[in-house]
Amino acid sequence: MNLFPLYLTIKVSVTATVFVALIGLSLALILARKNFFGKNVLDVLIMQPLVLPPTVLGYYLLTLLGRSSFVGSFLSDTLGVELIFTWKGAVVAALISALPLFVKPARAAIEGVSREYEDAARILGKTELQVLRTITLPLAWRGIAAGTVMAFARATGEFGATLMVAGNIPGLTRTMPLAIYDAVQMGDNHMANILVLIVTLFSFVVLYVAGIFTRHKF
Repeated sequence: MNLFPLYLTIKVSVTATVFVALIGLSLALILARKNFFGKNVLDVLIMQPLVLPPTVLGYYLLTLLGRSSFVGSFLSDTLGVELIFTWKGAVVAALISALPLFVKPARAAIEGVSREYEDAARILGKTELQVLRTITLPLAWRGIAAGTVMAFARATGEFGATLMVAGNIPGLTRTMPLAIYDAVQMGDNHMANILVLIVTLFSFVVLYVAGIFTRHKF
């Protein structure tokens, strides 16, 4: 059994989840604590990957990151970063797809933190960073943790956008969902069953862990 798809899936998912947590936490804080013109538009844009067909999302990313675009040419010519048809492209696809599943629970958790606690810390001379580190994040950590787990699960199962952006290259960009697709196409039901069982068991564990955080039970 070729374990490369499993290795690549874990690599892509972990990398994407790290970026999702960093970017998503900033977005969640902004949406939860700031009022500004265009806030609803930003919220809708972040949630778009939940409703857009994965191939449409992949097409947007392919257009944005391709060498013919300004962003793609800048990344390639100036920074030397190639994303299309590489595992890094799969990370970007997983990141965008998983971002809403982190932002939504993280934002709700932050909004659930009483501002009275934060204001009391400010009165005691705490800086905004100290308030965030000692009050907001500790009280909202369950929602943030649940969002992280859900984002990781979504990144693991990403298929359509990954196929569009990274392609399905054996030994290079073929993740578990793509390997399952290939096994079915080739009529290798035995391999497909094994891969599906692995993904199913993994998703069950992830959802169970996310449920623990959501229900506030251990």
